[in-house]
Amino acid sequence: MERVDLTPDTGAAGRRADAYATAPLLNCLLREVAEPVPEPGADARRPVHRLPSGRLLRVRGGRRPADPEVRRNGVWHPVGHTELVKLVTEELRRHTGLSGGDLPAEMIDSRDTIAALLTARERATPPADPYLRSEQSLLTGHPHHPAPKARGGGPVASWLPYAPEAHARFPLVLLGVREDQAVEEGDTRALDALGDAPPGYRLLPAHPWQLALVGRDLAPAFADGRLLRLGSTARDTWPTAAVRTVYEPRRDLFLKFSLDVRITNDIRRLWAHDLRRLRRTDRAAAHAFAALGTSAAWLGDRGYRTAAFAFEELAVLVRDGLRGHLLPGATPLLAAGLAEGFAGSPLAATADPAGWWEAYLRQVVPPALAAFDAHGVVLEAHLQNTLVAVDASGTPVQALFRDAEGARLLPDVSRAAGWERLVYCLVVNHLTEIAGALAEHHPGLDPWPAARRELARHDLPEIAALLRAPTLPGKTNLLLRWTGADGADARYLPLPNPLL
Repeated sequence: MERVDLTPDTGAAGRRADAYATAPLLNCLLREVAEPVPEPGADARRPVHRLPSGRLLRVRGGRRPADPEVRRNGVWHPVGHTELVKLVTEELRRHTGLSGGDLPAEMIDSRDTIAALLTARERATPPADPYLRSEQSLLTGHPHHPAPKARGGGPVASWLPYAPEAHARFPLVLLGVREDQAVEEGDTRALDALGDAPPGYRLLPAHPWQLALVGRDLAPAFADGRLLRLGSTARDTWPTAAVRTVYEPRRDLFLKFSLDVRITNDIRRLWAHDLRRLRRTDRAAAHAFAALGTSAAWLGDRGYRTAAFAFEELAVLVRDGLRGHLLPGATPLLAAGLAEGFAGSPLAATADPAGWWEAYLRQVVPPALAAFDAHGVVLEAHLQNTLVAVDASGTPVQALFRDAEGARLLPDVSRAAGWERLVYCLVVNHLTEIAGALAEHHPGLDPWPAARRELARHDLPEIAALLRAPTLPGKTNLLLRWTGADGADARYLPLPNPLL
C-alpha cells in the first residue's frame, strides 16, 4: 500500500469521520437507553429523546441519525463526537452503575480509525472486481454498534496495511510447522498449494498482522525449529469485510485467521472450542443446503490447520471459494456493501426497486427459513455473512451464506432461542437495513408489504406469530459491551415490528 500522511485531521476529513462515527453510536443510544418524547409542534425530522439522566437529546432522524443536540436552559446545543462519547459515558454510568471499561476509548479509536481510512482512501485504488469492492466498502460498518471500526487502539501503521476499508491487499507470510506439531481437521489441501515446505514440515500461512501481534510468544518455537519462516505467498490476498478473512481471487480461496484484536464485540481469535465444533456445524449446514434443491449455496468451512503449541494463535481456516457455487454469469455482492453503498451498486441503480426487492427476498429468505425448520441449522444470516449474486441486469438471482463459526444447531440451542437469533440476524439486522437503503435511494417505496408476503409463504409454526408480533428482538451491542458481557452472549430488547 502507498504510504499516506497520517497527521491528525482537523478539516473536512475530520468532520466526515465524526459523522461516520456518530451515526452508529446514536443508533445504539437511541435504541437501548433513550425514550422518545413527543413534543407538540416539534420538527418531525428532528425527533427528541429523553436520556436516563433526564437530559433531552434531539437528532436529525433516519437510518443514520446525525447532528445531535442537547437542550440546556431551553436552548439546543450541538454535540460533536468527542462530546457525544462523554455524554454516552455519563448516561451509561448513571444507568448501569458500571464504568464501561475500555469502551469509551474504543469509541474514540473507532472515530480515529475512520479518519485514517478516509485519508488512506484518497490515494488508494478501489478493486475493479465489484465483489471485492462490495467487501471493502464498509466505512460505517455495523450500524448499531458503538465502536464498529475500532482496531484495538494500536498505532495506525500497525493495522492500515491490512484494512479492507482502505482497499488493502497483501501477501501472506508462509511458515513451516514441524509435522509432529501440526494439528489439522478436515480438508486443508488448498494450503499446501500456496508454497513449498521442507521435508518434515507442513505449510502454515499466517496473517502478517497476527504474526506481528503474537510474534514474541513464538520466538522459542522459531529458535528450536518447531517453526520456520519460508517467505510469503506469490500473490496478494484481499481482506474482506471481516478483516481477518482474506480472499485470493486467482485460486478462488478464502482463508480465515485468528486476529488478537477486538473488532466489534469480540477478540477475533479462532477459539479452540469453536474450531472443535466447526466441522459438525459445517456438515449440517452443507447437508441442509444440498437438500434444498435450489440455487442457494453454503460456502463451507472445509477444515483448519494450526500448530499444537499455538493452537488458537496460528489457526487458519479454509473456506470454499465462489466459483463452484455461483450460477453462470452471476456476480456476488456482499449484502452489507449493498446496505452501505459502493460504486456500481445495483440497489441504487435499479429502475424497478419493487421488483428488485421482491427478487432479493425470494433469494435470501427461503433458504434461511428452510435450513432452520427442516434441518435445525440456525444461520447467522446477517449482512456480513450473506452474499447476494446478481445477473447482468443487477437483479438478485442467488444467495450464498457463510461462517459455520456463527451458525448454531438445534437442539444445542432451543428452537425458541434459535428462532429469536434467526429473526434478529435475518429480519432486524439484514432485511431492515437493505429495506432502509432501498427506500432512501427510491423515495416512495414501502418495502415491508413485500417482505410480509414473502415470509407468509412459508409454513413455519413461528411465522404467524412473527407477522402479528408488536415487536422484534434487537441486539443491545452498547449495553452488552458496556457491561462486559461475553460477545457471543446476545441480549435483546423489543423493537417496533415493521412487518405490521
